[in-house]
Amino acid sequence: MTLLPKDYTTNGNIKAAMPRDRVFSSWMTRSVLLISLSTLVVGCSDRQPTDGKPESSKTAVPHASGSSPPESVLKVASTTSTRDSGLLDVLLPEFEKANNCRIDLIAVGTGAALKLGEAGDVDAVLVHARSAEDKFMDGGHGIRHEPIMHNFFIIAGPAADPAQAKGHDAVSALQKVATGEHRFVSRGDDSGTHKREQSLWLKAEGRPEWEDYVESGQGMGPTLIMADEMNAYVLTDEGTWLKQSDKVQLVPMVKGADDLKNPYAMMVVNPDKSSAINADLANKFSDFLISKRAQELIANYEIKGQRLFHPDRLKQETPE
Repeated sequence: MTLLPKDYTTNGNIKAAMPRDRVFSSWMTRSVLLISLSTLVVGCSDRQPTDGKPESSKTAVPHASGSSPPESVLKVASTTSTRDSGLLDVLLPEFEKANNCRIDLIAVGTGAALKLGEAGDVDAVLVHARSAEDKFMDGGHGIRHEPIMHNFFIIAGPAADPAQAKGHDAVSALQKVATGEHRFVSRGDDSGTHKREQSLWLKAEGRPEWEDYVESGQGMGPTLIMADEMNAYVLTDEGTWLKQSDKVQLVPMVKGADDLKNPYAMMVVNPDKSSAINADLANKFSDFLISKRAQELIANYEIKGQRLFHPDRLKQETPE
């Protein structure tokens, strides 16, 4: 595996890919490896700030004259793909306004999000790796699991398609990329996307080693941009792809296959882990996400006339 060039690991790349400007801190998980977590601020709290600084050191959020400040905060660890898609910019403000609260969104890979939940450092997690979700619930780390929506993964690559991957199923396409030792950029970060890639390689009887297989160790947005700059193949989620397709020259090679379905779920963290866990607000947020209103917002969220996510809790989903 080729070591990642330095110019692909700069914080500038990560910040450039963030769709919101409410970034306020970085986190460290309690795992052995230090993971830099891009954090989006979506409100204010009566709990300790997530960056470890005194409350007085943070810039105050102005409130309208005569209005009272938010009374509670909800910490949610979410996948970078939901953040990069822009969907949360539609969903979160409505919940915050209705509940007079703020959501502190920690956008990381699924693996890191689940570790934050296991440690009791967040109130809820929004992820997309069902086997890992089942393990999380079976381990007593969560008290509620709610399917929310789905989309599909896409294998994208150079328009010239040197691997001749287009038109094949996902496993065969990856095998062609590996056999020809073509450039491929992997998340390599234990995210839901990385977990799906690993499962596809298992179906292909294992991933061979080759020099142009690169692990970014970054979120979906930066990884997609990196693959484009390297003229490489990449596995990406449909939401991030549609959000950033006008920024890249790569084209879809494989899409819409059953083994590329990408379901998302919300889990409420077990409040027994910490007295600071706001399980009540986390349950209200879960109720909101499966409500008709939120599901319709998900169904109607489009970019360039294309839906990014398909709601799982509407009785009759709008035809695709």
